[in-house]
Amino acid sequence: MSRARFGAVNESEAVALQESLRERVDVSTGLARPPELVAGVDVSYAVGDDRLVAAIAVLAFPSLELAELVTVAGAAEFPYIPGLLGFREVPILLEAMKKLTVTPDVFVCDGYGIAHPRRFGLACHLGVVTGIAAFGVGKTAFVGTFSEPAPQRGATADLVHEGEVVGRAVRTQPGVKPVFVSAGHLIDLDTSVALTLELAPRYRLPETTRFADHASREALVTQRLRSRPAA
Repeated sequence: MSRARFGAVNESEAVALQESLRERVDVSTGLARPPELVAGVDVSYAVGDDRLVAAIAVLAFPSLELAELVTVAGAAEFPYIPGLLGFREVPILLEAMKKLTVTPDVFVCDGYGIAHPRRFGLACHLGVVTGIAAFGVGKTAFVGTFSEPAPQRGATADLVHEGEVVGRAVRTQPGVKPVFVSAGHLIDLDTSVALTLELAPRYRLPETTRFADHASREALVTQRLRSRPAA
């Protein structure tokens, strides 16, 4: 990991840097204009070694047609530590961003924004580093408590941690488990929830996440096959 970029080489330094960077987070307002390009980001990991692949899937909005898809392979340079995922994934995501020919208006992270013990999840980290709006859509609640939303699509319930609303449980499909939406940077919670619902017209997860997840997994398999020694 680059000390110049992140200033952290171990867990305690990473935590200190998170606490410093969270002062830059702004989740107070919506987007300045409706987005035209929304990007999903995802990182897949090899089993048994440090190889990983990052994918960024950029979708036109609101059509949800794929506008651009890039992947980058690399190696993890920071250990897996709950609550410090940004230090593991943001460097490879920044490498993937260099391959993009378009600039997304919003990033959708498979993870969390301020719904985080230190209010600085992956979406906050990526948003602050890039200066691009970002929010998180998690499959489970990392922190906080919530009441089960009503069963219909669009139903929500506040996610509360230490007396603060840090996100919402959102029912994207009728009778399906909710996802957990939290603002990350340069976007508020209401806008994040509204976008999540528009990005998930048919399935539980946003199309941005589905595209990026599939691409990163597929690229990781391809990388593994290429690395096999010849028979």
